[in-house]
Order: sequence, then structure tokens, then C-alpha cells
Amino acid sequence: MRILVVDDEESILVPLEFLLKKAGHEVTLARTGEEALAHLGTGSFDLVVLDLMLPGLDGFAVLEHLRGLPTRPKVLVLTARGQQADRAKALALGAEAFLPKPFSIQELLAQVQSLGEEG
Repeated sequence: MRILVVDDEESILVPLEFLLKKAGHEVTLARTGEEALAHLGTGSFDLVVLDLMLPGLDGFAVLEHLRGLPTRPKVLVLTARGQQADRAKALALGAEAFLPKPFSIQELLAQVQSLGEEG
């Protein structure tokens, strides 16, 4: 799977890139919402692993943009803000899955695999 990981925390990006590549996926990283949109404009992805709290354009704005794409990737939202309202809004905007931080590596890989099988 081609996966775009969007998070402004290096402590999340680097291990996720390593783990997802080790699991056989092609991984692209973005540290801001704007960077994510630039990547989405130049290539197609099967999955976007998206943090909600980003500098500039937040994860909700990225989700809004994804809704307009002709072929939309699946979205797994990661967030430290585990409130029910955030979860409901993310799912309403089209996210397929929601994982509150901190999460276990096993949880994340299981979600990625599950979303890949749905596609």
C-alpha cells in the first residue's frame, strides 16, 4: 500500500515510517496539512494516517480536501485529542478509523492491515 503519514511530531513520524516500511508499505511523510495536500496533489495514496492537530491547516481541513478527490484514500486518524466530538467530526468528514494517542504498534498495524483489506 502507498501510505501518507501526516504528523508534526518527529517522535511519531520516524517510528511510523520505519514500522510501515518494515511491513512492506511505501511511505511518504508530511509534517503539515499544506505538505500533505501537496503530496496528495502529485500522487495517489491508498491510506492517509492523519494527525488532527497540525500547524497551519489542521487534520479536519485535510479531511475536507480529501472529500473532493475523485479517488479518495482511506483515512486513519491519530490524535492526542480523544474527545468524542473530535471522533464524530473526523468520521463525519470521511475518516474510516480513529486511533487515540498513545497507541500501541500492534493496534496501528492491525488498523492499517484492516483498512488495506477493505480496499
